[in-house]
Amino acid sequence: MKALSRLELARSIDHSLLDPAARRQDVARLCAEAREHNFHGVSVNGSRVELAYALLEDTDVKVIGLVGFPFGASDSDVKRYETEVAIDHGAHEIEMVLNLGRLKEGDSSYVLRELRDIAEAADERPVNVILELGLLTSEEKNLACELALDSGVHFVCTGAGIKSSTTVEDVRNLRAAVGEKFGVKASGGINDAKTAIALIEAGATRLGITDAVAIVSSLPK
Repeated sequence: MKALSRLELARSIDHSLLDPAARRQDVARLCAEAREHNFHGVSVNGSRVELAYALLEDTDVKVIGLVGFPFGASDSDVKRYETEVAIDHGAHEIEMVLNLGRLKEGDSSYVLRELRDIAEAADERPVNVILELGLLTSEEKNLACELALDSGVHFVCTGAGIKSSTTVEDVRNLRAAVGEKFGVKASGGINDAKTAIALIEAGATRLGITDAVAIVSSLPK
């Protein structure tokens, strides 16, 4: 297993606050931790993007706005509006949940149009698409990756943590499906540094972690 320093691992992590009951002080703590540990970014729900941006404005930490989270089943126009508001409030990146029902129906034109709409609304900011692999067949996973590659988005993500934890095999399969240059984010069930590093070795370029401080603190500086 590759040896990573604390800082090297931290720079691949999006410190995530997904709790719908999160309070202002929880967002402030998240941002303070991201600042202290040099995480790549913080992932927050839409109503907290503006606060996170204000707290991190003088840092290199990116604010990532969640769109259609956690189910991805809202109307495409709603997702586009969420994206536009997040950008207006300072989001540096967008993380959007794919419409799984439309994908399973084989409605590729709908899914592709939605992805392109979000990429356009993000106004050249990076867009990450959450696939929720535990709910998809192998064929559906491959189709989702094909559509993502054709849409102008920049990352695919293993899931929002609804169905199952991310595995090394999940990441390897995504990496094989999208090629070497496309972003792959692993999220869900990453509870220790060994797992985090194994996922990076498997091809993940970014990790979504809720308990990121404990994980990076277990490594030498």
